[in-house]
Amino acid sequence: METSEVSIQAEAEEQVSLWQTVGSVLAAFYGVQSSRAWRRDFSKGNALTFILTGLVMTAAFVGILLGIVKLILRNALA
Repeated sequence: METSEVSIQAEAEEQVSLWQTVGSVLAAFYGVQSSRAWRRDFSKGNALTFILTGLVMTAAFVGILLGIVKLILRNALA
């Protein structure tokens, strides 16, 4: 392997995975985060990835809550 290939591979290995991003966003929702994960996210993570993941998860959470409320109201009024 050439030196450039090794550096590209090492850089790819250092990035935060999708599941690590989801886990960090869930920890942020609950307000808990380990200092090790926090350092990893801020040193190797991409801010745009965390923002988009947070927006998608927030929209899903609101959608689930709306569905539960509609289900309860429909059954309560019937």
